[in-house]
Amino acid sequence: MRLKTTIQKNMILIIAATLVIAYAMTTFVVYRQTVRVMEDEVRQEADYICTAIEISGPSYLEEMDAVRENTRVTWITEDGEVLYDSGQDEETEMENHADRPEVKEALKNGRGSNVRRSDTLNEEMFYYAIRLSDGTILRVSKTMDTAFRTALNVLPGMGVIAVVMLLLATALSRNQVAKMIRPINELDLNVPLENEMYEELTPLLKRIDEQNKQKDAIADMRKEFSANVSHELKTPLTSISGYAEIMKNGLVKPEDMKVFSERIYNEASRLITLVEDIIKLSKLDEGAIEVEKEDVDLYELTREIVSRLAPQAESRNVHLEVTGENVIYHGVRQILDEMIYNICENAVKYNKKGGSVSVWVGATLKGKKVIVSDTGIGIPEDQQERIFERFYRVDKSHSKETGGTGLGLSIVKHGAIMHNAQIHVESEEGKGTKMEITF
Repeated sequence: MRLKTTIQKNMILIIAATLVIAYAMTTFVVYRQTVRVMEDEVRQEADYICTAIEISGPSYLEEMDAVRENTRVTWITEDGEVLYDSGQDEETEMENHADRPEVKEALKNGRGSNVRRSDTLNEEMFYYAIRLSDGTILRVSKTMDTAFRTALNVLPGMGVIAVVMLLLATALSRNQVAKMIRPINELDLNVPLENEMYEELTPLLKRIDEQNKQKDAIADMRKEFSANVSHELKTPLTSISGYAEIMKNGLVKPEDMKVFSERIYNEASRLITLVEDIIKLSKLDEGAIEVEKEDVDLYELTREIVSRLAPQAESRNVHLEVTGENVIYHGVRQILDEMIYNICENAVKYNKKGGSVSVWVGATLKGKKVIVSDTGIGIPEDQQERIFERFYRVDKSHSKETGGTGLGLSIVKHGAIMHNAQIHVESEEGKGTKMEITF
């Protein structure tokens, strides 16, 4: 559907409807005015005839028959007997008119009027009656159809005007619509807010501008992600390739073969972990993770995670403990495991020797929570908002030592979005970090 055509059609329909209403109102006004003029004429004619009868006598009625047109004159006695009627032959006997509304009113008040359909002429008539000095009633009537025909005579002229107006409206609407549409067609959507545009389109342009910014941010993030992935994959591959080349060229002593093999194995493991994390993030981005939710005991799940991390914590001389209560949450177990594991693992990795990590699980007034507190290196305040970005590291040198991929907290963030959870971070550099996941 074309906007231009729709606007033109609507404009023409409005004008056509306006013309129809204008015609109906004009016809009504003309009809009422004609009726009013006709009623005044009937009253004046009745007064004239009444005066003439008072002066010349009843003979005046017969004398005026030859020149009277479109007017019916009736002379009626006080008892309702018709003495004369210009619309009937003398031989025709007229019924008694004593019950006619205009006659009753004239007998009572001296004058009376009424509008009704005549049984004799089968037309809508206006009746006006005057009581003469001798007590008889003179009634003058005229058909209302004349007024209706006069109103209908306006139709041809109005029809011509309507056609001319519609043609003019069509031409003008095309011109005006073209002017209205031109700024829209010339919009620069790359910088929508810099266009001079109708005020009504401002909310739309603001949304487009927001979408453009989001697209730019996503594009930048993808570029950065691609660059980071390339770098992160290249580092272990370079190490593996270098160690393998040395071994292939026979430059490694037999007693050092185990060391070199172990280094290749570690780099390969690091590469596998990185690829797995990238795949997880891609699936989370695309919504490809199976969303078969189940009731998960967060406390029991956290105990299992802490058990898996115990050897790593022991090797770093970090005390790790879990407290709290059993809490059931309906979610995707695999993702919940990844979220809690990554936070706990970071708390262990970025801790100090002899430090501690405490994990609390339980229900609060704000919801079910998992709180992980550590006594580690902490996060600078100006970097706390960026820690959930992919490959972002607060201390890059320390991260290299710990062997992290830089994707753990990104997985936590996406998992929180999937489960409608909130993540809150409190940290002070050199004193430790506390992370809360509220379900």
